[in-house]
Amino acid sequence: MKELLGRLRAAFDDLSIRERILVSIVASLFVLLVIYVGVIQTAMDMRSDAEQRVNLAKQQLAVMSRLRREYEDVNGRLSSVEARIKTGPQGNLRTTLESLAQASSVKVESMEPQATPSNENFRETKVEVGLKDVTLAQTVSYLHQIEAADQILSVKSLRMRVRKDKPEYLDVTFTVSSFEPI
Repeated sequence: MKELLGRLRAAFDDLSIRERILVSIVASLFVLLVIYVGVIQTAMDMRSDAEQRVNLAKQQLAVMSRLRREYEDVNGRLSSVEARIKTGPQGNLRTTLESLAQASSVKVESMEPQATPSNENFRETKVEVGLKDVTLAQTVSYLHQIEAADQILSVKSLRMRVRKDKPEYLDVTFTVSSFEPI
């Protein structure tokens, strides 16, 4: 290595003043370029990467905050519903649905109990209700009675078909659930 540096020094000493200045300027520019690419550009790239990571972290924090608010909202509503189930009136679902049907002037065609999954806190009772030859107004009135009942009832599914022989009437099938504490 010393020999190579010695040769370069000798070659530099053999150059004219003008050539020495030119070689010194080129060497200085080369050193500056290496410093810029090796140090400054690398530092700027690292800074840019850090800014991107910070922005991504801020976005993720905003999403997590929004999800936490949604979770707390849903959890609060769930607690409210659970409290209503525990303190609300209990009764036979079929009997309740029949009395609400009479109040809405609807004749229930069928009521079929449905299987329900077990839960450690609440027992769910499901009934599929079938109505035939009802008007839209009667259906809406009956569904409103179910939603407004003192007992906590929930309509889970609803299917309506217009009758082909009587287009002003509907055949309606829906499932209603009630919950009781265990």
